[in-house]
Amino acid sequence: MAQLNAPALHFKSSSVFGINPKSFIYFQGQSRCLIKKPLVVEARANTRTESPKIRNRRMQKKFNGTARHPRLSVFCSDKQLYAMLVDDKNKKCLFYGSTLHKSFRENPPCSTVEAAQRVGEALVKACTDLKINEISSYDRNGFGRGQRLDAFEIAISSYGFLQR
Repeated sequence: MAQLNAPALHFKSSSVFGINPKSFIYFQGQSRCLIKKPLVVEARANTRTESPKIRNRRMQKKFNGTARHPRLSVFCSDKQLYAMLVDDKNKKCLFYGSTLHKSFRENPPCSTVEAAQRVGEALVKACTDLKINEISSYDRNGFGRGQRLDAFEIAISSYGFLQR
């Protein structure tokens, strides 16, 4: 089989890393035609910023809850708050409460901020029943603090879960 001689590629140092892409020639193995393509070097933009949700997924891998030290996971939608105590080792939910539950919402009727505080108080009561003294991690799922989350955190920090 005859050897194919490909033309040598000659670059100027400024043309490879310059702003304007320069054309270069390379030899394609199957066909005997030469193709001109521009050489473009691109860099990623905003490599230092990342989504809070992506950062939270990475943190969940590090902190796992057990039956004695569960993980407290809080999800805050536009209108409601949902809280769970999770035992990751046995894959069980030890406590679940949200501002949608009628027991937190109706006696007496209240706003979602007051319902979030009642969810926090119910979480503390469930922890005393389950003999849980501390949590392994507090997981806000990448959400910032708002009124509902603040009311919830005040209720559980009185028990000693959060250091404010």
